[in-house]
Amino acid sequence: MNLRFYKKLYLIRRSEEQIVAHYSEDQMKTPMHMSMGAEAIAVGVCEALEARDQVFGTYRSHALYLAKTEDTDDFFAELYGRETALLKGKGGSMHLCAPDHGFMGTSAVVASIIPVAAGCAFANKRANNGRMVTVFFGDGAVEEGVFWESLNLACLMKLPMLFVCEDNGLAVHASKAERQGFESITEIVSKFNCLVYEAETTDTEAIYNLTRQAVKQVNAQLMPAFLRLEYFRYLEHVGVNEDFDAGYRRRDEFEQWLSEDPVSLQRKKLRALGWAEGAIEAVEAQINDKVARSLRKAQEAEFCNVSELFGGVFT
Repeated sequence: MNLRFYKKLYLIRRSEEQIVAHYSEDQMKTPMHMSMGAEAIAVGVCEALEARDQVFGTYRSHALYLAKTEDTDDFFAELYGRETALLKGKGGSMHLCAPDHGFMGTSAVVASIIPVAAGCAFANKRANNGRMVTVFFGDGAVEEGVFWESLNLACLMKLPMLFVCEDNGLAVHASKAERQGFESITEIVSKFNCLVYEAETTDTEAIYNLTRQAVKQVNAQLMPAFLRLEYFRYLEHVGVNEDFDAGYRRRDEFEQWLSEDPVSLQRKKLRALGWAEGAIEAVEAQINDKVARSLRKAQEAEFCNVSELFGGVFT
């Protein structure tokens, strides 16, 4: 399990490093909301789910998409807007989708995916198919009415779903103190008929164990669960650069979180378990090759014919 955690963490980090390296070439015609720093949440949660379970996410979608699908071919093809992508370049980074993998979609509008996820959970309950739905969102989304309406509905109807709040303390550049008139979101959610969990950790294994516990209790007690998981966003809100000169957060906070970087932390765990450096490097080399091949395939693929613009629309 520890090796599987590391493979996914490294895959996500390496993929995003390639985005950073090539984005200035202006061939990826999509805004980028990078996941660096949040990888442990996506991997830990997704590893605790069954393959048949479904996830929904936000515009900061890279880590979640790769944790659920591991499909770098479609990932880069979509970022480059090529015809080989499932969405033919119509989705871009903010609207990734891979339903065959249980990755049901993401949305660029804050909180808008939450009621969609609740509807999917309701459909699963009606179908009695045993599928769990997990919806990921930032802490800014809890200030939107659809979050509370969806949470209330999920609790009332006892829907089999996890609400995962990826809490970096920011809504773009605004801190919680500037926008939230309450002290603790978990304290408020705990007043609902809902299980509540929270953690401040970059340890994928810890998040995995917490999520496994949540999934077990959702199934046993027939009620949804809310997980608040803290992380630090390494790069700017949208883009591939740092932004500490903007003044809304401090570099020393970043360095504190970086000392427990989720990828490095899991690598250290492998070494502690007896994995030789050469063996880990061999795993990394395989992933490097996979990412490089996918990137190259995307760069060399063709764009869609203009007629594709009229496909998949209502009228």
